[in-house]
Amino acid sequence: MIRTTGDWDLAEECAQDAFARALERWGRDGVPRNPGAWLTTTARNQAYDRLRRAKTGAAKQREAAMDAMNDASSESDRSSSDDRLRLIFTCCHPALSLEAQVALTLRTLAGLTTAEIARAFLVPEPTMAKRLVRAKAKIRNAGIPYRVPPDHQLPERTVAVLAVLYLLFNEGYGASEGGDLIRQSLCDEAIQLTRTLARLMPDEPEVVGLLALMILHDARRLARVDESGELVPLEEQDRGSWDSLAVSEGTALLDAALRRGEPGPYQVQAAIAACHVTATDPVDTDWSEIAQLYDRLVEMMPTPVVALNRAVAVAMADGPTAGLVLLDALEDSVLSSYYLLPATRADLLRRLGRDAEASDAYCAAIELAPTDAERRYLSRRLTDVTHQ
Repeated sequence: MIRTTGDWDLAEECAQDAFARALERWGRDGVPRNPGAWLTTTARNQAYDRLRRAKTGAAKQREAAMDAMNDASSESDRSSSDDRLRLIFTCCHPALSLEAQVALTLRTLAGLTTAEIARAFLVPEPTMAKRLVRAKAKIRNAGIPYRVPPDHQLPERTVAVLAVLYLLFNEGYGASEGGDLIRQSLCDEAIQLTRTLARLMPDEPEVVGLLALMILHDARRLARVDESGELVPLEEQDRGSWDSLAVSEGTALLDAALRRGEPGPYQVQAAIAACHVTATDPVDTDWSEIAQLYDRLVEMMPTPVVALNRAVAVAMADGPTAGLVLLDALEDSVLSSYYLLPATRADLLRRLGRDAEASDAYCAAIELAPTDAERRYLSRRLTDVTHQ
């Protein structure tokens, strides 16, 4: 709908209307043979009617949008994956700020709420809402085309596109709210789109590195929650249930990316993931290597979240006390409302036998945890330290 109308808000409103009509009619008349085509046609007709009835605005723009919808009616074989990739490149236009590019794509492609995106960027929800409105208006007013740009324009958008795909996968791999820890459909979507991008940009090592990172993480999917949906930490996962074919593909992709001699943050993260999935037993994990990789990563991405992960690796390599020293430096950062900061502190204190302090930290983490699965896991840990 965005492609055919050229108007973000109109497309969203008509799509919502189509879903509302489906809820009303399908329960009465039954689900149509091709639900996607039904929704698309209904939304398109709604948009056509609104444009035709419009009394104000640019007449030429309305005519162009109506012509586009007529042309699109014969394009039923268009790949939804292609449309999504076009949408990413439309959002990731250099005329927008990097934050606006990523936020707008997450809102439209991933369906994340404005509140979820605001939390990801650590800004108030009204602030993010205004930024999204401005970004959509800029795309509309500037006539930014809905298409994958020519090859010579790809590099200037690569950073933002990769950030979108990375955050899309992360939202699927560790949901930011709700009852389920994993939103597998988002993981699958991110992997599929990154594969498409890797075919489009086969010589870009960071694209291949990101694909390797996603596949190596996804290889552990079945072991991350048990049959009742409870979170299983990495050291307790059944490694026999990890997808060995995915591990092989991910490590091969990583090797291919690294051979180009242009290491970047996604390749480094993929190397860290490879250290985990190639260890046949938790005690075989090379934490010293992982800590060194995080040293490199924090130089490339000096963010508080990377620093937190580095603290975990250092704690595993050099002991919990060393990790706590690094955590102390993050207390006054933007991570003060991020549940993994007190959760990490609680785990290190537990390992040191400082149960009372660990209990307080677990309570703080439970208050901030975004999903039911994570809250239940932290509650079990809290029980462990309070009943010893």
